[in-house]
Amino acid sequence: MRIANLSGRLVLVTPDGAGAVDVERASRNRFGPDVQAVFEQWSEFTTWAADADMTAAEPFVVDDLGAPVPAPRQVLAVGLNYSAHATESGFTVPDSPTVMFTKWASCLTGPVSTVELPAGGNTDWEVELVVVLGKRAWRIDESNAWAHVAGLTVGQDLSERITQTAGPSPQFSLGKSLPGFGPTGPWLVTTDELANPDDLEIGCAINGETVQKGRTRDLIFSVPAMIAKLSAKLPLLPGDLLFTGTPSGVGAGRKPPRFLRPGDELRSYITGIGELRQRFVAAPPA
Repeated sequence: MRIANLSGRLVLVTPDGAGAVDVERASRNRFGPDVQAVFEQWSEFTTWAADADMTAAEPFVVDDLGAPVPAPRQVLAVGLNYSAHATESGFTVPDSPTVMFTKWASCLTGPVSTVELPAGGNTDWEVELVVVLGKRAWRIDESNAWAHVAGLTVGQDLSERITQTAGPSPQFSLGKSLPGFGPTGPWLVTTDELANPDDLEIGCAINGETVQKGRTRDLIFSVPAMIAKLSAKLPLLPGDLLFTGTPSGVGAGRKPPRFLRPGDELRSYITGIGELRQRFVAAPPA
C-alpha cells in the first residue's frame, strides 16, 4: 500500500504511482482527509485500505504532493550509521546508535521543491531511508520492531555545515532544520510492498552525476535495532519520523569539499519507494 499527501488530502496511490484515490470519499467519511491523523487509526485504516476500490483512481501531478507525514510530533535522526560515512566524516564507527539529533518539523516538505541556500553557508546532501511509526513503541524488543512501523519513505537530511559545526558544541538540529531542509516522499510505502525492507538500494545525483549510492543492508544499526534502542529511552509515537543515516559520498567528506550551489538539481531515490527532486536557488538579500 502507498499513501500520500495530495494537495493536503490523504490519498491511496496505485502501485504504478500514476493514480490516486481520495480516502475520505472512498471510505464514505470513515476516515477524514487529514494525512497526519491517519496514524492514530493506523491498524483500522490498513484493514480498510487492503480492500479499497482503486478502480476510481485519477491521475495526479507529482509536484502537487506534500510531505507524506506533514506534522509529526517527533522527527528523530541517527548519525554515522554507515561505516564508510563515519570514516569520511572523520569519526570512529559508533558501537551504539547514540549519535542522535532532531530535525524540526517546520523543515519538512514534499518530494518536489525549491530550496533556498543560505548566504555564506555550505549546504550538503544526505539521502536517507526514513521510517514512519504506525504504533506507539515504548521499551519494545528488536524482534517486534517492524510491527510498529507504518511504512518507509525517502528523505534528504540537507545540512548546512557551517551552522552545524559552529560554536563550542555542534548545532546539528539547527543546521539541519532550515526551511526546506527536510524533503520527504514521494509517498509512504508499507513494508509488505517490498521484497526485503532491510535491503534497499539508496542514492542521489546532482545534475545527473551520482554522488551517493549504497544499500540499506549496510546500516550499522538496522531499523529494528534503532527502534528498540530509541524506545528504551523515550516513547516513539504514531506518525513519528526516524531518519536512519546516510551512506558515504556527502560533500563535506570529499577532497576538496563540495557543496550545493544555486542552479543545482538534486535527485534522491530508494528503489521500491520513489524519488525526490530538489532545485536550489540563492536566498534573497537580507
